[in-house]
Amino acid sequence: MISAATYSAVTDLPTRRFFLGFALLSVILLLTGCNPQSAEKPLQYSKTPSAALPPVYRFAVHPLHNPAKLAEAYQPLIEFLNLHIPEAHFELEASRDYQAFEEKYRTRRPEFLLPNPWQSIEAMKNGYQVIAMAGDAEDFKGLFIVRKNSPIKKPADLKGKTVSYPSPTALAACIMPQYFLHQQGININRDITNIYVGSQESSIMSTYLDQSAAGVTWPVPWRLFQQDHPHEAAQLKVLWETPCLLNNSVMIRDDVPSVISRKVRQLLLDLPQTAEGRAVLSSMSTTRFHVADNGSYQKVRDYVTAFEKEVRPVDTK
Repeated sequence: MISAATYSAVTDLPTRRFFLGFALLSVILLLTGCNPQSAEKPLQYSKTPSAALPPVYRFAVHPLHNPAKLAEAYQPLIEFLNLHIPEAHFELEASRDYQAFEEKYRTRRPEFLLPNPWQSIEAMKNGYQVIAMAGDAEDFKGLFIVRKNSPIKKPADLKGKTVSYPSPTALAACIMPQYFLHQQGININRDITNIYVGSQESSIMSTYLDQSAAGVTWPVPWRLFQQDHPHEAAQLKVLWETPCLLNNSVMIRDDVPSVISRKVRQLLLDLPQTAEGRAVLSSMSTTRFHVADNGSYQKVRDYVTAFEKEVRPVDTK
């Protein structure tokens, strides 16, 4: 060690710095030599790799219901998939409205989609592929809901009145009903006032609250509305139904491994065969999933083409 007297006797600044550095190094060496815990711990090796977390796949469902109701209806399906495909992890993703959902598939964010048929043909443009149809085609139709004391009897009675819909891109709950009115001689751009209220339940409630002469929806939300709001539903009725079309699809993004796609598809198709699967279907108010692919939805593409030619553009973004 260097004494304080020796250090004080040095007047040259570089020499002082040399002595100071030497003293500090001596102290560090002394301390590390007295502390056996300072030795570097040996590396730990293993013959097996650490367990990796499974990939996460988001399952985005279009706004059939408000987010809370959507979770109640579809979370059992997500849990079913997680149970039977342990090498993957699925998460349910809701959207605040149709436009938010449509932005998701345009930017290819979710791996799985459950879109309406018009959204299905749009999502194909962004690299999504149909792997199944969700529900029976006979259940995909528009319903006009009115109050039981409504004076509306025929489509011409809607002239000058307000009609509510969830969204301008809702196929069963807007496009098909507007085409129905068009074919009944109603100019939907001039003869009526169209309001887009964001959700199926809001469209029904608009009629109940006398904010619209008719509210448009489709069978699945109407059945759930009757279950959840029996008092309000008792004061309403279905006035007209449109013809049927293909039901909603299940789609997968084209970069998801095919082994995952095949497993999900088969599990969906097999749901009616077990009590567990039937409970999942019941929570979604869906009878079954059917075999389908992109080509199955050509009928929808043709329908929308005719609608846009005769009535209005669909995509309002």
